[in-house]
Amino acid sequence: MAAKLISTGFRHTTLPENYVRPISDRPRLSEVSQLEDFPLIDLSSTDRSFLIQQIHQACARFGFFQVINHGVNKQIIDEMVSVAREFFSMSMEEKMKLYSDDPTKTTRLSTSFNVKKEEVNNWRDYLRLHCYPIHKYVNEWPSNPPSFKEIVSKYSREVR
Repeated sequence: MAAKLISTGFRHTTLPENYVRPISDRPRLSEVSQLEDFPLIDLSSTDRSFLIQQIHQACARFGFFQVINHGVNKQIIDEMVSVAREFFSMSMEEKMKLYSDDPTKTTRLSTSFNVKKEEVNNWRDYLRLHCYPIHKYVNEWPSNPPSFKEIVSKYSREVR
């Protein structure tokens, strides 16, 4: 099972075959233009209808946007990033307690989108956590690192 994860600590010198996409599935970067007006949404605006219009336009035109002045405390963000790094730096044995190929699980460590069905995987590992309502899911979350549940709960409340 651990071989399916990228965060095994093993240093790859070549790209494993199961991560190589056929040329027909790869982006054609020569056809991509430079982005000159990156959609930036400033949530400090008090004009709600203008914000909704900006978000709609960004989603319709680009499919994404960046949010600034969202009000989430920087210290809480930093703690969340730190505990996530700590989780992915743990031993493979500890991380594998949460590994699952089942895409319906509400808490699971996995890689790619659906390892059972895909022929080519995405180069990532992720920890999927349902966070709302917190009391319904927090007991499924990892107990290691020891501060994980507390920090993720605090972050989830702040973001919500």
